[in-house]
Amino acid sequence: MRALRILLITVVVLGGLFTIADRLAVNYAESEAADRIRASQGLAGSADVSIRGFPFLTQVLGKELDQVDVTLTGVEASAGGRAVRVGDMSAELHHVQLRNNFSQAVAASATGTARISYADLGRASGEDVTLAHGGNGKVKVTGSVDIPVLGPVTRSVLSTVSVVDGDTIRVRADKVPGEGIPGLEERIRERTDFDRQVGGLPAGMKLQKVQATATGLAVTVTGTDVVLAG
Repeated sequence: MRALRILLITVVVLGGLFTIADRLAVNYAESEAADRIRASQGLAGSADVSIRGFPFLTQVLGKELDQVDVTLTGVEASAGGRAVRVGDMSAELHHVQLRNNFSQAVAASATGTARISYADLGRASGEDVTLAHGGNGKVKVTGSVDIPVLGPVTRSVLSTVSVVDGDTIRVRADKVPGEGIPGLEERIRERTDFDRQVGGLPAGMKLQKVQATATGLAVTVTGTDVVLAG
């Protein structure tokens, strides 16, 4: 009986030590992964990494992590030759393979959300316009044009925002009041309608859909064979 008690105590102690070692290892790995992602993406902001699943050490031995959650802040993506700041991007990455002597991490699949403020999107539009939430999933775009005789004419339009070809955000006014003024609608659309190709996201990720919210655009991103680092 005493021998059984000692055995049980030993098992509990060893199990506790293994759990502690496992948690210490995963904390170190998360910190290292965050540093590598920040360096590889050239982030001015921060990267936060959370490795899911237990035990972590057995996943490392198998060179594949079940799930890795990543949150990036301060991302600057290129949009049509202009920099557009992505406020933050959070993603779930599944079946992350550790390659090249653990120097590279590649996820079989990923889903996430990137957030772009209206101010940042307006700066990337390339036009002298301001953007705001228009309600009901629309974007309100305000711009001015010079019309002969009339001078500066300012109009606000409600626009639909969409994703095209997996890498481009498109903003199109639903309707522009021409008010019988020749060429007014076309001139306003030259300011308010625009496409911006977005690059600079982690390799393997693409835009899937976009939604206009009260605080900015929420862009759903997906990917396969997504390179985290290396």
